[in-house]
Parts: sequence; structure tokens; C-alpha cells
Amino acid sequence: MDERALIRSLVPVLGAAATADDCATIQHGGEWLVLSTDMLHETTDFPAGMTDREIGWMAAAVTISDIAAMGARPVALLLATGLDRPERLAGITAGALECCRFYGCDLAGGDTDAHTELTIVSTGLGTAVRPVRRSGARPGDLICVTGYLGGAQAALSGYDRFWERLIAPRPRVAAGLALNEAGATAMMDISDGLALTLHDMLAVNGCGFAVETARLPLPEGVPEGEGREFALYGGGDFELLFTVPPEHFPVTGVDATAIGLVVDEQDVTADGAPLPARGYMHLWKE
Repeated sequence: MDERALIRSLVPVLGAAATADDCATIQHGGEWLVLSTDMLHETTDFPAGMTDREIGWMAAAVTISDIAAMGARPVALLLATGLDRPERLAGITAGALECCRFYGCDLAGGDTDAHTELTIVSTGLGTAVRPVRRSGARPGDLICVTGYLGGAQAALSGYDRFWERLIAPRPRVAAGLALNEAGATAMMDISDGLALTLHDMLAVNGCGFAVETARLPLPEGVPEGEGREFALYGGGDFELLFTVPPEHFPVTGVDATAIGLVVDEQDVTADGAPLPARGYMHLWKE
């Protein structure tokens, strides 16, 4: 079983709305509270060679990225750390605090205990007047991505110049806020790879997504075929995938590329052929 199938099994318990987005949303006064939580393990989420400070930055960044993908402003973060060695806490906390301060967010507290494997749970709170959800895409909208794709996977594949891209993700907070203001209709971050993210959006929209691989913004210096594979299926980029009416694109101040079109047919295609739902995913043996 994969993690998406596992989450779908919770729909009868929690309802579809509770599992439809990376963030929970709660209306509070004239705004929405946007909440997200992530669990990271050393062996599966932190590449070998990372310092504790870099681990702390990444733990904070992945949750801030979820908030950014809702077009929300991050406000506060809690960090719960299961430590294999207590002396690691100082570096991890320093890195998380640095990330929070960079994005105007408070590191407001957390918890610690002893674990056999370093495990970090980051929980974030943001605010938005109108959250941008995964659902909301409409036929005729452009499919767009910020920045470029495939850099993190390039680092994992031996292209060392992309190492910082892999270990120090940069949540697109400013872009998310601008895209919200500009009328983006649906949005997610691309932490698990473009193809898998498109399928995640397919699952909650009554339309399909047709992309053209020649339009993908690829990592520079990587052979084109390899770079396209990284861009489609590699995880860890933390760019934004969004849909927007053509008349609202481009958006001032946002580095983004239109890579396709939202269509009536409920499918995900690349260059007219079905695009498989491949990417970074947790699996359990059955």
C-alpha cells in the first residue's frame, strides 16, 4: 500500500474535505487559519552529509512550503524532535529558527524525546483571506510552475552543483501570496514530483491536465532527456504547481512557466500520452 491509498482509506472516517489538501483550514473571524504538519526521518528524508543545522532548516521549510502552496502567510511553527543523541538539538533548533526568521515566521515551541532514529515533526500555522486549494482548476486554465524542476533529483543523481537545492529548500511564500492575489484557481507544492502532484490535483478536480514536456523548465547543465525525467518524476523541488486563467498570466514578480492546459477529459497527459503517477511516495509491504 502507498501513502495516498492509505489516506484515501480515511475518507469514510474524516470526510473528503479533511484529506483534500496538504493543509487543514479553519475559518476564524474574517480570515482562514491554515495548518500543516510533516514528519521527517533521518534515513528516508535527510540525505547523508547534512549538518544538524541544515536538517533543522529543511524540517521547517517543508511545512512552510505547504502553507505557501495555499497562498497563505506563515505565522508560527512548532517543532517536535525525537533525538537519537541529545547534543543534536541545538543545531537542529538553530537551523529551524533561521528558516522561520527568513520567512517572517515564529518558532513558537515544540517538544523533545528520545528516539532510536532522528525523527522531526514540524507543525505550522498560517493565515489567508482566501486559501488556494488543490481543487478549483477549470478547463481553459493554464497549468504553470514556478522556478525550474528536477534540481533536487539531479543532486541525488550525482550532479553536485544542485546539492543546496536538495538540502535547503526555499518555500515560495512570496510567489504563493502573489498568485493568490492574482486569482490562481488551484495550487500545490511539488515536493513529491510533478507527475505525482498532477495526479493529486486530478483526484480532487472534475477536469484533466495536459502538459507539454518541451515547455518544462529544466535544470541547467543536465542532459535534456535526463533533465526531463528528473523534472517529471523527481521529488524535493518545493516549487509551486498552479492553475490560472490565461488573462491573469504572467503574474508580476513571479518567475513561472506555463507548461500546459487544464482540459475537460479527466486524465493527466504529457505530449498527448498518459503520464504515469510516479514520484516520491512512502510504501508499505502488504
